[in-house]
Amino acid sequence: MLNPTTNQSTNRPTQTNPNSDLDFLNQIKTLDEALTNYFAHTLTVDNCLTRKLVSFQANKNRNYYRWYKYKEAFSADLVEYLIKKYPLKTGKILDPFAGAGTTLFACSALGYDAEGIEVLPVGQKIIEANILARSEYKEEIITGLERWLGQKPWNTDGETKKFEILRITNGAYSQETHQKIQRYLYEIENENNALKEILLFVLLCVLESISYTRKDGQYLRWDYRSERKGVRSTFDKGKILSFDDAINQKIKELKNDIPLQDKKQDLFSLLEPEKKAGKVNLLKGSCLEISPNLDSNHYSGIITSPPYCNRYDYTRTYALEHAILGITEPELIELRQAMVSCTVESKAKKILEINPTWKTAIESCNHQELLQAITKYLDYKRNKKELNNNGIYRMVKNYFYEMACIIQECYRVLKKDGLIFMVNDNVRYAGAVISIDTILSKIAEDIGFKIENILILPQGKGNSSQQMGKHGRQVVRKCIYIWKK
Repeated sequence: MLNPTTNQSTNRPTQTNPNSDLDFLNQIKTLDEALTNYFAHTLTVDNCLTRKLVSFQANKNRNYYRWYKYKEAFSADLVEYLIKKYPLKTGKILDPFAGAGTTLFACSALGYDAEGIEVLPVGQKIIEANILARSEYKEEIITGLERWLGQKPWNTDGETKKFEILRITNGAYSQETHQKIQRYLYEIENENNALKEILLFVLLCVLESISYTRKDGQYLRWDYRSERKGVRSTFDKGKILSFDDAINQKIKELKNDIPLQDKKQDLFSLLEPEKKAGKVNLLKGSCLEISPNLDSNHYSGIITSPPYCNRYDYTRTYALEHAILGITEPELIELRQAMVSCTVESKAKKILEINPTWKTAIESCNHQELLQAITKYLDYKRNKKELNNNGIYRMVKNYFYEMACIIQECYRVLKKDGLIFMVNDNVRYAGAVISIDTILSKIAEDIGFKIENILILPQGKGNSSQQMGKHGRQVVRKCIYIWKK
């Protein structure tokens, strides 16, 4: 990898051999300011953007979208806002990190065909259930849900179906709840495929609320009432719903939502004529593996939010759901490695073996001065044993190289004048703010994109208490990038 020698944006010399924390941080600050100045004409605070809009919060009152609380999702309102602000040509929209499918269904409601790539089984199940709920099986599903509300077969005596117990999920439920889950799983096997998939989805929706756990970023947090061995916790997650209450509430919610037409709920389109919903297609697997097989010049737009470089391990936070879906310990590890590097356990992928044409993306990273200064600093801190996890260096480095390859694929599959919208957060490690927005935008520019805007949320993001304790508070940007082919 190349060491920075001069700043290409300013032609000012940069320090090539820093030998202290202060030297490294000053070098990173100088390079960061130069890159920020380079993109100053595109960096814009958008006062219409709120943290609610770019999170799941705005979905809570919207039919369909509110069913499953996918905390990492952005809102359907955001998709509608972006398409209104930056109109996309008629055609197909891609989301290479589909998650719970918000982009797919919001774009479909606006008349676009939409295609999503998703590697996590929980995300795949959410999307598949939502496709079914909007399909020709709608009336059949409603009738089945009404029957289950009346009969409550999980409360009858009968056989059970065991589900996977992972190390991280062992002891997540009371004995009564565990038994009812097994009865529920057995009974849904007797239903037709469409209703079975919907009822399985209903169960996935309530697992956190009936468990002793709460999703908490990098892991599952355990309530003090849990009998899980080795857990000493004072954490109180509040009310833990009974299986009956949770299942009844969720089945009623689905039943009441499904019959409603997909009426537009955004202010911009109330006066527009009704549009025919576009088709939704799901591609299961890793974005790095699937994207090279997509057709070139095929999509009118891309709307996505990749995993952030923030150490969150979605295979762990969604472990309850993956256990119900039968994912084993070895399969969970494989999933973790298949995702874009965003956890400290992510190992380097042999990306040129996946696709030799990604040399362009790799060279862009190699020549990205700010990125090289950051990774060199993190390696220096790792060697001094001053990172709270040695995997941070590897994670940050691999994140950018893998994202660069995905950006190159996005450029290839977009039609001319196509737009990509990407929601992402900047991060901070070992006192160094990592401007993911400008680094990725420079890589995108090297690949061929025109950087239209980097929209900044008015409210920035804080730091962890550990970062603030050691390095002081520094607000980092949360942005939406808009790039044009």
